[in-house]
Amino acid sequence: MVAATPIVLEPDEREQLERWARTPTTEQRRSFRARVILAAAGREGSTSIAARERVRLTTVSTWRVRFAAQGLAGLQDEPRPGRPRTYGPEAEQRVLAKLDEAPPVGFSVWNGRLLASALGDIPAHQVWAILQKHGIQLQRRRSWCLSNDPEFAPKAAEIVGLYLDPPENAVVLSVGE
Repeated sequence: MVAATPIVLEPDEREQLERWARTPTTEQRRSFRARVILAAAGREGSTSIAARERVRLTTVSTWRVRFAAQGLAGLQDEPRPGRPRTYGPEAEQRVLAKLDEAPPVGFSVWNGRLLASALGDIPAHQVWAILQKHGIQLQRRRSWCLSNDPEFAPKAAEIVGLYLDPPENAVVLSVGE
């Protein structure tokens, strides 16, 4: 039979483990791991710990060995297997940066499909996921005036000029669309 890995706690480690074990808002898996290590540090045997916690002996052994090798960091979850992320932070930055640019000619505002086609390599569903993650709602992005008319700026300046300096004895009326 192999002897159990001895656990020796530093005062700061003991304090942290006790906090994890007693705080009701701690994740259950972290609380469980803290209880296992505290019991092991108190010279309780792995079999006894496994029986009290109602887990397998190998589970207790796993956490004892990981804590002995890595300390508190060993009690964190390891990365899980699975497909790696296809679109990372750089894709997010590209989508968000594109929103700062003017939409293509003929469009007054961006939409998900338009962003995806402008970026070329990020599909529309991923664009929408990124926008949702950041709480951006394109349909609510408004400006005081949207126009795709190339002559809009000079026309607007002329109308604003009429309001600011109307001709003498003239009445300036504005009619919306």
